[in-house]
Amino acid sequence: MKRWSWLHWPRTLFARLALILFVGLALAQTLSFWLTLTERDQTMTNVMMGYIEREVSSSVALLDHLPPDERAQWLPRLARRSYEFILGPGIAGNPIDAHLSERVAQSIADGIGKHYPLTVNGVPGDKERLQVHLQLSDGTPLTIDMRPMSGAPLSRWLPLVLALQLAVLVACCWLAVRLATRPLHQLALAADTLGPDLKAARLPEDGPSEVSRAARAFNAMQDRIATYMTERMQILAAISHDLQTPITRMRLRVDVMDDDTQGAKLRQDLQEMESLVKEGVTYARTLHGATEVPCRVDPDALLDSLVCDYVDAGQAVSLEGRLGDSLVTRPQALRRILGNLVDNALKFSGAAEITAATLPNGETAIAVLDRGPGIPAESLEAVFEPFYRLEASRNRDTGGTGLGLAIARQLAMAMDATLTLHNRSGGGLEARLTLRNLRKA
Repeated sequence: MKRWSWLHWPRTLFARLALILFVGLALAQTLSFWLTLTERDQTMTNVMMGYIEREVSSSVALLDHLPPDERAQWLPRLARRSYEFILGPGIAGNPIDAHLSERVAQSIADGIGKHYPLTVNGVPGDKERLQVHLQLSDGTPLTIDMRPMSGAPLSRWLPLVLALQLAVLVACCWLAVRLATRPLHQLALAADTLGPDLKAARLPEDGPSEVSRAARAFNAMQDRIATYMTERMQILAAISHDLQTPITRMRLRVDVMDDDTQGAKLRQDLQEMESLVKEGVTYARTLHGATEVPCRVDPDALLDSLVCDYVDAGQAVSLEGRLGDSLVTRPQALRRILGNLVDNALKFSGAAEITAATLPNGETAIAVLDRGPGIPAESLEAVFEPFYRLEASRNRDTGGTGLGLAIARQLAMAMDATLTLHNRSGGGLEARLTLRNLRKA
């Protein structure tokens, strides 16, 4: 397996289909080219054998009928590119062992016939060279020196044609695979951009039947999800509105109670109920989508203002690091996320530290650090669920509704950002907000 570790199967569907099509078509083209050349060589060899059979037999017959003193003058006229005639015994050698030479010798024997007994041998040092020895009617020795050609040479323009064919093959493969995978790319892009606001661009419902059907199904799914989320927000908003009246009546009745001890407890319960209703409506609105329009802001000024507000309120909040460049983001949503994270840090540790830095890949990382009890590793993702509480440390006695982190996560998703939690070495928690694709070029 280590021997093939350098081979990597492409990860994208586009690359895989293009590779399969190109390799398959290139192999088919190569096989077709090889078959064509093989058939061409065989045809040329057969034609050459017939030509040798006719020409050599007629040349031998002509030399046999010529007077002995005129034969030498005719030798240059009878010579051809692949053979020539020599008046003499020639060169002795070994029996021929090449397939082409055997066919040439057999063709000469078939053409001359039995009138001129002949012998054939290969010329030492040259595999594809042979000499045919015979005697004319008057006993004069005649040698036919043969250099068989294995086939016709390739034309100069043939490699250019092959290169052009490969270029056309690559272009056709690229075009075909792109047309086949572009709808999938658009579908994946639409799914990625379908955030909590449910305002992603609708897919065009044209093209092949399979593509249009998938686009219609995706658009219908997006409409259904938007309807469900709207109904959910409307239900929570209606509940919140309907609960305001009985809560107000209960608060008025508590105010006229004579028992101050019980009244204080009831006021606290009513305050928690009102806070829970407001947080529930806020969470529903973040699920439905953020209506805030992204704009260009100075993140350093925003962080500095946030920290100053906490410091003025007597809270131990500090800021470390600067970003330097401006960002295109939703400032109110960003402030709400960081406020929720800082509130959690102050609630469970009494102090919070905000750090800001630009990552090597161009993303922006803003972290809120504390030295509180932290969160068990198995619950780092579960705490983002609505109304989730950790009974050991972050329970109802410490306050809160269990929606702060859920709201922060939903707002982060609406901003195309990532919010994660990490336990710090030495104790405490790090809430890291990573902003992607928000830095304006």
